Amino acid sequence: MADIPFGLAIENFTSSHTSPRVGDLVRYATRAEELGFRSLWAWDHLFLGSRQPFPQLEALTTLAVLAAHTERVTLGTGVLVLPIRDPALLAKTAATIQQVSGGRLCLGVAAGWYEREFEATGTPYRGRGSRFERNLEICKQLWTQDEVSGVWDDLSFRRVRMLPKTERPGILIGGYVDRVLRRAATLGDGWLTYFYTADAFAESWAKVCRFAEEAGRDPGELRNVSQLPLCIGDSHEAATRQIGPWLASYFDTPEWSNATPDSAIRGTPEQCAEQLAAHLDAGVQEICLVPYGYESEQVERFAAEVSPLLERRPRS
Repeated sequence: MADIPFGLAIENFTSSHTSPRVGDLVRYATRAEELGFRSLWAWDHLFLGSRQPFPQLEALTTLAVLAAHTERVTLGTGVLVLPIRDPALLAKTAATIQQVSGGRLCLGVAAGWYEREFEATGTPYRGRGSRFERNLEICKQLWTQDEVSGVWDDLSFRRVRMLPKTERPGILIGGYVDRVLRRAATLGDGWLTYFYTADAFAESWAKVCRFAEEAGRDPGELRNVSQLPLCIGDSHEAATRQIGPWLASYFDTPEWSNATPDSAIRGTPEQCAEQLAAHLDAGVQEICLVPYGYESEQVERFAAEVSPLLERRPRS
C-alpha cells in the first residue's frame, strides 16, 4: 500500500461492554505497519458517559507506547481536546513523544464538546474556542522559539526554554463550522475531519482552501485527513446491517454537523474501493479507517482485497 494514503484508528476507546488492552494495541499497531498503513490514530477523552461510561486509555500515553513498538507509521490524535490541557505540559509531552518516535507525531486538536471534562479540569466551557487558540499559540512558541516570554491570561512565561529542541509535531485542526474551518486554514497544518461523505468533505475543504487564500496562505501547503468507518462484507446491505448498530453504540455524530454514519465505507471489496475512490477524487489526501469492531479480519481484508483495487485505479 506504499502509494495509497491510508491509516487506522486504534481501539484505545471502546464501548462500555469491553476495555482497551495495551497488548492488543501493540499487536494491532505492529501488524498495521507490516501491512503498509501510513498512520495510527488514537481517540482522546478523559472520560465519557455516566450510566454507560466508555473505557479509554489516555491518547498521548498510548501513542508513546506504540512509538516504542513501531518504526515508520505516523502517530496521531483524532482529536485531542486542547482547551482542557495545560499547554506547557502538553508541549513537553508532545516534544518527548517526538523524540521517542523520531518525529512521527501528528496532533489532531479540537475545542471539545463534553462539558463534564471541562468542569472536572476546572476549565471554563464558555470561551473554549479562544482558550483553544491560546493553548495552541503557547505550544507552537514553546516548540519553535529558542526562548518564550509573555503572559497569556493566568499563565506567565519568563524566559522559558523548552529543551531538547525537536521538530514540532504536525497540527491538524478538527471541527465542523466555518470559524473552525478558518482555524484549520490559518493556525495549523490543515484539517482533520470525522465521518464526512465525499460531497460534504469537498464542500468544506473548498472553504478551508478559500479561508487560507484570504489569509494570504497557499492552500497547496495544507494537509487533510478524513476519518471513515469501514465494513467489508458479502454485500452492501449485509455490511450496512452489520456496521450500523456498532456505530450507534458509541460513535457520536452531532445532528447539526455534516458528520453522519452514512459516511461508512461498506460492502464488497469492489464496492468499498469505489466508495473510497470517491473520497480521494473529492480531495481527501489521507483516510483514517475505523474498521468494524477493530477486527483484524477487516484490516487484513482491506490490505489484501481493497487496497490493490485502489492501486490500479486511474490517477486523475
